[in-house]
Amino acid sequence: MGWLFVALAAGFEFTGVIGLNKYSKKKTIPNGLLYYGGLGLSFVFLYTSFQYLQVSTAYAVWIGIGTAGAVLLNMIFFGESKSFARIVSLALIVVGVIGLKALS
Repeated sequence: MGWLFVALAAGFEFTGVIGLNKYSKKKTIPNGLLYYGGLGLSFVFLYTSFQYLQVSTAYAVWIGIGTAGAVLLNMIFFGESKSFARIVSLALIVVGVIGLKALS
């Protein structure tokens, strides 16, 4: 159950990152709701996951998924660099997150 909450937290973090990008360019209520709502719900689900998982593991996995997701979203939708070094670095983050989950 804890990993479900971490996954939901990561999903809402993606929403918050998209909202942050949009809100930083155009400060509208819908963009603000995406930003604040996404990140707010992300923290709610992350906090809930602490009832089932070690804080250090849940937080590290959430940060890893969120970072990887934010980079991918920005590469795909917002035209950020898709250099080989960035992709390798992203892969290392994913491997680390998988390792943490596998060992907990």
